[in-house]
Amino acid sequence: MIDDDVRATLEEAVLGEGFIVALTGAGISAESGIPTFRGKEGYWTVGSREYHPQEMATRSAFQRMPREVWRWYLYRRSVCRAAAPNAGHVALADADRALGERFVLVTQNVDGLHLRAGSPIERTLQIHGNIDFMRCASACSPALHPVPDTIPAKSRDDELGDHELAQLRCPKCGAAARPHVLWFDESYDEQLFRAESALRVAAQAELLVVVGTAGATNLPLQIAAIVARAGRPIVDVNLDDNPFAAAARDHGGHALRGSAAQLLPPLVATLAAAQAAKPC
Repeated sequence: MIDDDVRATLEEAVLGEGFIVALTGAGISAESGIPTFRGKEGYWTVGSREYHPQEMATRSAFQRMPREVWRWYLYRRSVCRAAAPNAGHVALADADRALGERFVLVTQNVDGLHLRAGSPIERTLQIHGNIDFMRCASACSPALHPVPDTIPAKSRDDELGDHELAQLRCPKCGAAARPHVLWFDESYDEQLFRAESALRVAAQAELLVVVGTAGATNLPLQIAAIVARAGRPIVDVNLDDNPFAAAARDHGGHALRGSAAQLLPPLVATLAAAQAAKPC
């Protein structure tokens, strides 16, 4: 499923000493049945008004209507928890096992599917957070706490009862807790989202594999730009054309059209074989 030119690019990258970096977005999770964030499934109705995801996923919305924002996120979390990792997620976990500390996964997805597939959290940079966790809305500390499992799965129509809302509080100080996600009116940072780590890894990359993202947010575009400026190849795995594909073609990389579940297993198998054959 991959041609000789792609295979040569992967093998040459493994012969280097830098990182092999994978950058994933909503496309890989869509293959597991999770609707893309900006699609119609992300819209939310409060009273007579329909809110777009870009309106709900904000600090200002949480300050105005915390119960409704939590309802939306708990529904989205239920969708995520009902999904299972697909062959693309599993292949990236296999890449980590084959390449060890040389492999770093940067994901925009908050669904936790990479971790459930076996990718280790220490080398999985969740730059937009993780919907399974919450943290203090008053920022008493950056500590993350699991969303209580005592709150049952939610459908779109389920209300959030007072007894459930009372569980969504910071265990340290008792203040309201918030979902551990990066909102549209917030900025990337290192402490919560490991943004600087992602940029450092990009600067030391031998290869960037982009999977299922259209480049709608800033940090992923910065990562690709750093790799391209360094003259390192980008392999774009996507169903449609996008800015990463253009960067790949312009800098000696490859734009592969197809699904992550279809294309990642042979790509990772090639990387693993090259690593196994690499002279000590």
